[in-house]
Amino acid sequence: MIVSSVTGKNWLYKEYDSNDIKNIAEKYSISEIAAKLLSIRKKNIGNLDLFINPKIKNLLPNPMQLKDMDEAVQRTYESISNFDMIGIFGDYDVDGATSTALLARYFLSIRQKIKTYIPERKTEGYGPTSKSFKDLINSGSKLIFTVDCGTLSYEPIEIAKKLNVDVIVLDHHQSEIKLPKACAIINPNRHDETSNLNYLCAAGVCFIFLVALNKKLREENWFEKNKIKEPDILNFLDLVSLGTVCDVVPLIGLNRAIVKQGLKVLKNRRNLGLKTLNDLCKIQNTPNIFDLSFRIGPRINAGGRVGKSSHGAELLISEDPQKVYQIAIGLDKSNTERQSIEKFLFKQIDSEVKKYHNYPVLIISGEDWHEGVIGIVASKIKEKYNKPTVIISLNHKM
Repeated sequence: MIVSSVTGKNWLYKEYDSNDIKNIAEKYSISEIAAKLLSIRKKNIGNLDLFINPKIKNLLPNPMQLKDMDEAVQRTYESISNFDMIGIFGDYDVDGATSTALLARYFLSIRQKIKTYIPERKTEGYGPTSKSFKDLINSGSKLIFTVDCGTLSYEPIEIAKKLNVDVIVLDHHQSEIKLPKACAIINPNRHDETSNLNYLCAAGVCFIFLVALNKKLREENWFEKNKIKEPDILNFLDLVSLGTVCDVVPLIGLNRAIVKQGLKVLKNRRNLGLKTLNDLCKIQNTPNIFDLSFRIGPRINAGGRVGKSSHGAELLISEDPQKVYQIAIGLDKSNTERQSIEKFLFKQIDSEVKKYHNYPVLIISGEDWHEGVIGIVASKIKEKYNKPTVIISLNHKM
């Protein structure tokens, strides 16, 4: 059966087994429509039990499956044993902020010194630079992590190596065949990876790394020797679930378990920054995926788009109520500003696009269009006209 949608597109209804739908609905106590979707898609889903009731213990892989994991854990253990300062360089989006906060909060919980660095989008661009690495090194960092970036950072990593500082990359972006000469590159999307975990975001990669590192510290009796309480890694899943949802990676396998468990941790309001944002957004019930995607996530992202890029990570790391509140208010204002700029820019670009609506690909440029917003606008133009869209901001001052 074919039915037209409100946008004029055709819905193609797949065949289904009524008895199967009834069995699924009764077994899992779910609605008929949800059971129908599961019945139609179960060949692609695989194990329905794990899909509907995903558990970390059932889906967490052996971290050592990932290439360079052993090298990363061993090198980090050396720095922890020496109580060296650890530098963390993160991206300015939600995945980068949550990944940075995840490592920072773990290291702080075991009394390690850290220094974080989030680049300013407008002046520094994406990813590490030689200058940013030198800043971390000059601040005392003896080991540098890059999170949600670094897979293609050849020159900065080479600079760090010459200064006798190792770099560990925790990333999920596609690699080239040639990899930087880092101490370790843990990336499920590197060209030679075989772990089948390519659906993870950076926060998910960082979580698996911490599972391996925590196990190493436990096996070496490091916690007992240093009279430090072993952290409960599961308590950090609020950050991992936020990064996973906001980076729009597939909610399959381990990701489903991360998000399900992470929402429970969010309900407990352990993270001061997330608790403050929850209150600011007036989220009264248990936070859900909609809240992460459209309320909390955009505010954390706003710092990297129109405000101060480091604010997202700082909000998620800090335990100072006054500082956290001020940052949260600032991010909320930045998000409102982002929405205003986005609305104005969309209207301006949409008016221009109408002149070229018959073109197979839309390529539009303009003077000083906001770099932090044009990506969102390009996505909306693409959705409206159903065509590949490129929007370019021209800045002759640079």
